[in-house]
Amino acid sequence: MRLDEIVSDYIREYRDEARKETRFFEIQRRPSEAIRWAALCELPSGKRHPHQRRIPSALLEQVEARLQATGRSLAKAPDFAALHRRVEEQIGGIKGVGDLTVYDIADRIGAYFGKAPERVYLHAGTRIGARAFDIRGDLFDPKILPQPFSRLAPSEIEDCLCIYKDELRDGHGHNRRHKSGAVLQ
Repeated sequence: MRLDEIVSDYIREYRDEARKETRFFEIQRRPSEAIRWAALCELPSGKRHPHQRRIPSALLEQVEARLQATGRSLAKAPDFAALHRRVEEQIGGIKGVGDLTVYDIADRIGAYFGKAPERVYLHAGTRIGARAFDIRGDLFDPKILPQPFSRLAPSEIEDCLCIYKDELRDGHGHNRRHKSGAVLQ
């Protein structure tokens, strides 16, 4: 698949569902409800999110307790980056809670507080997808990606890089590299 096809496929196959999930967190009545749903990694259906399906419930209850205790601090975060740091400070050191879970929970809580990522955060599969563009580290500015990605918000780019990591890793649709490391079409 070429990059424009990957982005179009993501929009067609995944965007609506991702936006429904985000909307679910946006419409919670109280911060404590949004934090509870986010920390327990539950979907609107009440089922566990597949990213966190292997994390024991007792561990997620510990995550929730820590985040509920700092709810005011989370609410006062000026942007997503600060919110993500605060979530990471609270739960990042818990054995069994990795970068993906920290990001997912921060993203869900951020939806409630109206704080969306401005950068693309790398973890797990997303990191593999980003390597196709020689991008390393923990986060990056989405503007360094090729033009087809400009149709996506940073959180959608994060999702797309993970979902299509194999296609990107295999190098389909890539022609040359920009000095930033981004692959150009």
